[in-house]
Amino acid sequence: MKILIINSGSSSIKYQLMVMPTNEVICSGMIDRIGLETSNITFKSVSNSIEETLAIPNHKVGLQKVANMLLDAEKGVIKSTSEIAAVGHRVVHGGSDFSDTVKIDEKVKAKIKQLFELAPLHNPANLEGINVAEEIFSSAEQIAVFDTAFHQSMPEVAYKYAIPNYLLTENKVRVYGFHGTSHKYVSEKAIGFLENNSRIITIHLGNGCSMAAVKNGKCIDTTMGFSPSNGLIMGTRSGDIDQSVVFYMIKNLGYTADEVNAVLLKQSGMLGLTGYSDLRDIEGEAEKGNKECQLALLMNAYRIKKFIGAYTAALNGLDAIVFTAGIGENSSYMRKLVCTDMEYFGIDIDEEKNQIRSKAVREINKADSKAKVLVVPTDEEYEIANQVYHLLHN
Repeated sequence: MKILIINSGSSSIKYQLMVMPTNEVICSGMIDRIGLETSNITFKSVSNSIEETLAIPNHKVGLQKVANMLLDAEKGVIKSTSEIAAVGHRVVHGGSDFSDTVKIDEKVKAKIKQLFELAPLHNPANLEGINVAEEIFSSAEQIAVFDTAFHQSMPEVAYKYAIPNYLLTENKVRVYGFHGTSHKYVSEKAIGFLENNSRIITIHLGNGCSMAAVKNGKCIDTTMGFSPSNGLIMGTRSGDIDQSVVFYMIKNLGYTADEVNAVLLKQSGMLGLTGYSDLRDIEGEAEKGNKECQLALLMNAYRIKKFIGAYTAALNGLDAIVFTAGIGENSSYMRKLVCTDMEYFGIDIDEEKNQIRSKAVREINKADSKAKVLVVPTDEEYEIANQVYHLLHN
């Protein structure tokens, strides 16, 4: 059966058309820098490759562009939308309602919408993807795979906040964690590569960033919490911040709550520090001597290092760290910053190996490094397709 995977991120759309259960990829591609004048569009199949740069103002326009490429008379891969049996959607926040993959109906969509405030950069884009896909691929089953599911194995000491108990029991305020499909996929790949259920820290670095402590294949802690806004420094999100700053901005600086939310989610992180949200731009400026960009990169790496230390303690040891996602897989400079002066944790990076680009799982540590340093290309689309297929065949 043909399954189309739609992964609508905060500033990107990844898509992949697969035949399951053979795992054959018919075509794949992505649109990144959504909202900018220079959105990059790619489409790859066995016989064709398309690369374009266009202004893609929002996710709806982007998804319509994807559908047009799939159906293109010359370079497309399907003649009719009826060829697609199912569309699998990555949905970031499932709250306490969804811990498993589900078929999408109006009730599911209503729940996803209710969670907009908890994932304001993602759930709206996810629901937009669902709505557009229902129109274009009307005969296909629409399936939701939730980012929060992998983190449901966290123990209570990790997911519970030190606030009045009723906020958990009555209002479900707790750590949920995100990027679960990515953390699950790369941790399983790392375990297979290491040939044991090791103590692993997975580091997902993209426009959104998160880390997870994985023990015996199960998540025991993660950096994102009730929403995908805390933890690491991200493209436009501040990550961890003293909650008193929020009240100070409201009471002393005259911000409204909505304005503070916009600042912390859309105007902070690397954008707030440098004026750029894309790490490729920031690294380029840093190489030219831009002090703000140089400092922002150091701050980003420093935050990651602190969580490596915390999670090594939580795991009672460390066998490997895993870099993944757009920045983690492609930025040798960021990997070097994170791994520098980390010998105490057994982390010793090999500079030559770190420069190698590959789509394979690879080690970039020195031979005598006590902890492995792995780069594992994530494949959230495969993970989603696999879960969709098993849901429809069980």
